[in-house]
Amino acid sequence: MSRAEVRVGTAVVGKIGKGFALLVGFTAGDNEEKCEWMAEKVFGLRLFLDANEKMNLSLSDVGGEVLVVSQFTLYGNAEKGRRPSFVGAARPEQAIPLYEKFIGSLRSKGLNVATGEFGAMMEVDLVNFGPTTLWIER
Repeated sequence: MSRAEVRVGTAVVGKIGKGFALLVGFTAGDNEEKCEWMAEKVFGLRLFLDANEKMNLSLSDVGGEVLVVSQFTLYGNAEKGRRPSFVGAARPEQAIPLYEKFIGSLRSKGLNVATGEFGAMMEVDLVNFGPTTLWIER
């Protein structure tokens, strides 16, 4: 649960209030079915506090938004040497359509979705409320 914005140069290209900031990467084995599953998972996650301060409310329950930022470095492998290898990340020609599919799937659920710019050098400012950070992968 966060408040976040992403800039390319000096321009703010995406900004949300209360919601989820998602750093999203794809591997060569990913497909549209996985994007649909991920969008459904994000949509249904109950991470916002209810009146009893239990994580029990979803994005739609609180009118939350989503910021999606492409992040191929999530699949960096630093097991050997000093420089990470990114061979596990999907190439742009595969990753861009998956990124767009994921964003479209979230929007089709009625969510307000802001984005970064795929492949750009971006600066992401994030205020994280609470101790919740998840890695979601199928």
